[in-house]
Amino acid sequence: MKSTTFRSAVGAVLTAALSAVVLPASAASAAEGPAAAGTVDTATAQSFGRLADAVLTQRTAALLDTKESVRRAAPLADKNVRLSARQTRAEDAALSTLRSRKARLAALGEAYTSADTRVAVDRVRVEAGHATVQATETTTLAYKKIRGDEPATTGFQAHHRLSFAATADGKWQLTGLTSTTDGPLAVNEPAKVPVAARTTALPDATPAAISVPSRPQTKPAGSYDYAAMASYAEKYWQNYNPAYRKFNEAGGDCTNFVSQALKAGGWANKSGDAEDYRSWWYDTSYQSTSWVGANEWSWFTLDSKRATNLANVYYMGVGDVMQMDFDKDGSKDHTMVVTYRSSSGVPYLTYHSVNTYRRSVASIIASYPTSAYYAYRT
Repeated sequence: MKSTTFRSAVGAVLTAALSAVVLPASAASAAEGPAAAGTVDTATAQSFGRLADAVLTQRTAALLDTKESVRRAAPLADKNVRLSARQTRAEDAALSTLRSRKARLAALGEAYTSADTRVAVDRVRVEAGHATVQATETTTLAYKKIRGDEPATTGFQAHHRLSFAATADGKWQLTGLTSTTDGPLAVNEPAKVPVAARTTALPDATPAAISVPSRPQTKPAGSYDYAAMASYAEKYWQNYNPAYRKFNEAGGDCTNFVSQALKAGGWANKSGDAEDYRSWWYDTSYQSTSWVGANEWSWFTLDSKRATNLANVYYMGVGDVMQMDFDKDGSKDHTMVVTYRSSSGVPYLTYHSVNTYRRSVASIIASYPTSAYYAYRT
């Protein structure tokens, strides 16, 4: 179906003007109610989108630096759609989690003054009294000028699946909201229940400290074009470079994206068997596992001495790389590249899956305070 976009400026009333929703062809002759398989009327589809927008906007608002009570940008119910009792409790818990994250961010010297959330409904599928809505969220937050050297904004794009159930009175209840995008949590996404750590040994990379060091470290001049790496990543963080294949549906695109940026800055292909981590290359038909795999990239990078581990994530400069092991199970889960560093020494990372622009290392640590972090000087 055709996407319908809803726009919400946090703290403001949701704009009422909506695009028409194009439904499956079978919907044209179906008006029997929400249980009709594969169909939903336009008004209900729009209500689904408004509710998705309201929930995600409210989550974003919980992060804002304001002394006033956070006001909902749109009601969490209308004549057609509302939250179930269970989902209401889940959202209350989510907001509590996000307010705790806001406090951790404040302790790390970061806050947001305003935000804008837009939700596009990509697809609605109805079957036997249940509706599944695929939606894309694009959110931008403005950094508060605490030190004065922060970039203007951070932004991300995330995909969500919303589940609705029909009620006996012919209305709908939101029963579930799940992110379908791999990678670190978006800044407004509540933390998932942690998975118990496994006992496998960590890879050879050395974990980096996440505390703010007493003395910032300046990145020395290197043999690569770090500005070109940052420029590439910031150009293609949201609109992918068509010259490269995507791996979002094959474990995530994060390491592929970082490899592209490194190549733009001067990293040369190293030939060899595709499955051998000691090789690193990409061509028109295939690529080495080290190009797309987080662990393999680390092994290649350290073995080839193209990068070294840093003792602290705050030592990273533009063009340096950070990896995360979310649950400390010994396997790296995500790869990011630094595209901006403030004069006070805070690195800002850009990455794919969730597509994100200039997110501070402090923001990531606040979302994942117990993860393992690896910093690489390229």
